[in-house]
Amino acid sequence: MHYHTHTTNDGCKIAFQSSVSLDNISAEDLPQPCVLLMHGFSGSSMYFTRSFNTLKETLWVIAPDMRGHGKSDHTRGGYHVARLAADLLGLVGHLRKFSPNVQIVPVGCSIGAAVLWTYVELFGCGDFAGLVFIDQAPLQDRSMFDDWDKTKAHTGCYDEASLLVAQESLMQHTKEAHANLVRSSLGYRHSPQEDDMISDEDAIKDEVFFTEISNECDPVWLARLLADHTRYDHRESIESITIPTLVLAGRRSSCFPTEGMLETVRRLELHRPGLIKTSIFNSGHWLFYEENTRFEKEMVEFVGYCMENSERT
Repeated sequence: MHYHTHTTNDGCKIAFQSSVSLDNISAEDLPQPCVLLMHGFSGSSMYFTRSFNTLKETLWVIAPDMRGHGKSDHTRGGYHVARLAADLLGLVGHLRKFSPNVQIVPVGCSIGAAVLWTYVELFGCGDFAGLVFIDQAPLQDRSMFDDWDKTKAHTGCYDEASLLVAQESLMQHTKEAHANLVRSSLGYRHSPQEDDMISDEDAIKDEVFFTEISNECDPVWLARLLADHTRYDHRESIESITIPTLVLAGRRSSCFPTEGMLETVRRLELHRPGLIKTSIFNSGHWLFYEENTRFEKEMVEFVGYCMENSERT
């Protein structure tokens, strides 16, 4: 993988990894299509490191570090999901300088999914051939307007009081907060099973890997981003999706009940039946890391399906 950067319309440098070096390359030399991997809260493009080698055999792989994360600029402001969606719009435009007709299928994990829903609401889905949402419900908070309650909302950050607790933890007990994120996001840590076959040594390596990534972020900036993220209600914007969509959920996820994550499926099936596919993994929030071989297989198959659908339409 090769690191490159592009600059957003407000002067923020966004770092991204590309499976192909973009230095002195022509459109004819770029593989088609493109899968664009969006990491989660306090993460980076390195979240997908286990899948890079396999995916790049057949796809152009792009994995950005969102603003405030990884090697991208850590700006004073910009802690809004809509700003991250605008950054993605700029990245898509930048990639099209190298390959104007590239077919892009973005994959959003956690807050990465929220960025994609916001993108659809603000800019439509015409820039993409398909969409993948990983282990995220379209509303984190519980709602006073309908029956969106603890059976669907985030299990730990779902109202003003729980948000304040999460923010204080991030700012005052940063290392512990990041370690807790790892323990809750890996299915074998959150809900262990006898056949997990994860050694203590590998568990420690995983915790170090993910916490070091989170430690690159400013905890105060993250706390402010969390306040914005947890309030967004994406449910209605889902109904405007008009391209093939795949929802992946972890059976052992600690973040959301499966019922909440399947709201995307219900909304699309109601308005555009047959457009959406679902896959439930036997792992946690970071299912792409725990079951990377299955994840890679399903990504290649789904991108292929998106290309076939694009040719038909």
